Amino acid sequence: MFIIKNRLVAVVSDPVAQLKELLAKNCKIQKVQPAVFASDAEVNVVFVTLVCPDGATYVVKAYKEEARAVREFIRTNT
Repeated sequence: MFIIKNRLVAVVSDPVAQLKELLAKNCKIQKVQPAVFASDAEVNVVFVTLVCPDGATYVVKAYKEEARAVREFIRTNT
């Protein structure tokens, strides 16, 4: 954990677990970059922006193999 601009930031090693946790708290996916339904061929990084009912905004970042897992989770579970 560390603090950026007076906000506590927790680093979770598994982005799919972090995404599941935020969705369980009724957060909604606002944006996925690059688009989920684009080709996985060149995707090395994925940013998922979520907005929660309390107004908080979270960004889940995934790299390489985790990026593919996050994209597949979004395709099949949301």
